[in-house]
Amino acid sequence: MKRAGPLTAVLGVLLLLPALAACGGSAAAPGGDGPSATVVETVVDQVEPLSGPPPTPQLPVTVDSADGERVTVESAERIVPLSGSISEIVFTLGLGERVMARDVTATFEQAAELPVVTRGHDVSAESVLSLRPDVVLAESTSGPAEAVDQIRSAGVPVVVLDAALDLDSVATRIEAVAAALGVPAAGAELNSRTADRIAAVQRDLPADGDRPRVAFLYLRGSASVYLIGGAESGATSLIEAAGGIDAGADSGLDRDFTPITSEALVAAAPDVILVMTKGLESVGGVDGLLELPGVAQTPAGMDRRVASVEDGMLLNYGPRTDQVLASLTTQIHETGSAR
Repeated sequence: MKRAGPLTAVLGVLLLLPALAACGGSAAAPGGDGPSATVVETVVDQVEPLSGPPPTPQLPVTVDSADGERVTVESAERIVPLSGSISEIVFTLGLGERVMARDVTATFEQAAELPVVTRGHDVSAESVLSLRPDVVLAESTSGPAEAVDQIRSAGVPVVVLDAALDLDSVATRIEAVAAALGVPAAGAELNSRTADRIAAVQRDLPADGDRPRVAFLYLRGSASVYLIGGAESGATSLIEAAGGIDAGADSGLDRDFTPITSEALVAAAPDVILVMTKGLESVGGVDGLLELPGVAQTPAGMDRRVASVEDGMLLNYGPRTDQVLASLTTQIHETGSAR
């Protein structure tokens, strides 16, 4: 299997739980003084299947797997996707009724009642095989490799997709999933819809003013993990598409994540801090975030400007990327003090 992607590598050691509901409304400054913090309600955690009747898979098909294998899929009656991102695509293609299980990162409403076949972020081969899947769709970050090998050794086709790291990943992943499930026409339709929606969001970007500097912070207070994203975090593409500058990458952080220090934040000088919803909750909200080293001294900290997006959506790069992009655009381009 390929090397884990940047955020997945961090997540794997933390045994994360599914993302909680979005935190909405405004968080007032302590004592009621000073600007309040922007905590914009994020989009509803649901997927929107293509209109019309579900597509009928035309099988068998033989496709290239990202791990170098050629995989033949003969049936797609029982599908097991091993990531939230892939699950989103399968459900949005209209094949949700065929999905038998979910990964812990599949947090959207339609998948909520499915059995979980991962422990922390590790695949349980026994749990997957007990569901008698026709096909398993995995990420290059899915693991451990022994579990994936065990599923394949049992005769189950396993199609591996490359990790999604930027907006360019959206079309290729949708196309790859649709091809593996024998519904290429539905994949083309979904790609067209997704591209149109992303383009519509970008057409509405503010034309005037400076581009805000946005620092992506990965937070898990319960595990004392506080990181700032760099050029390989996976967030750069989204921030730039929303009309911002990735403050971490722009300050010279060329890795995926670096521990937060006052020096790193001073160099990044973000106007807005981007966090995942559960991460913000884990540090006690905006007030707790401001207690981390250097955060209160940044322009974002002084104005209490925080953009929050659901854990299960932010870096999925799939059919709902337009919604993430719209939410992020709204949040980072708010002018003046945060509400």
